[in-house]
Amino acid sequence: MKRHNYIIFLLFLLIIGSMAACESDYPMDENDLLITNRSECALTSFELLGSDHRTVFVSAAVIDTIAQTVTGAVKYGTNLAKLKPSCGHSIDAIITPEMGVWTDFSDLANPKEYTVVSGNRKIRKTYKIFLTVQTKP
Repeated sequence: MKRHNYIIFLLFLLIIGSMAACESDYPMDENDLLITNRSECALTSFELLGSDHRTVFVSAAVIDTIAQTVTGAVKYGTNLAKLKPSCGHSIDAIITPEMGVWTDFSDLANPKEYTVVSGNRKIRKTYKIFLTVQTKP
């Protein structure tokens, strides 16, 4: 009987030890994303897709990391009320609001804004997206 209790005690210690080992020693943000020591904070690419999942830009968008702007001309006839943005950004950075969801860009007088937050969550840069529509061909 003593041997049986000894085995149960060892199993208990093993379970407790493995649970403790699973806990992360790394800091996590409110979305359970890893906070790193990276301070880089920039957009590296920006794309807008139409309902056919193809780019609506006439040519590549121009990103100005100093002015924190993105400018691009979209094809004539593009439905600006339903576009899906996507982007590239610095390693470990996050973007808000979320990319990859249908978004209304039809109010050209009030550009959409996307904020890049560095991996260490200490630096925030907000980029304004300025669109123009290609003239009728």
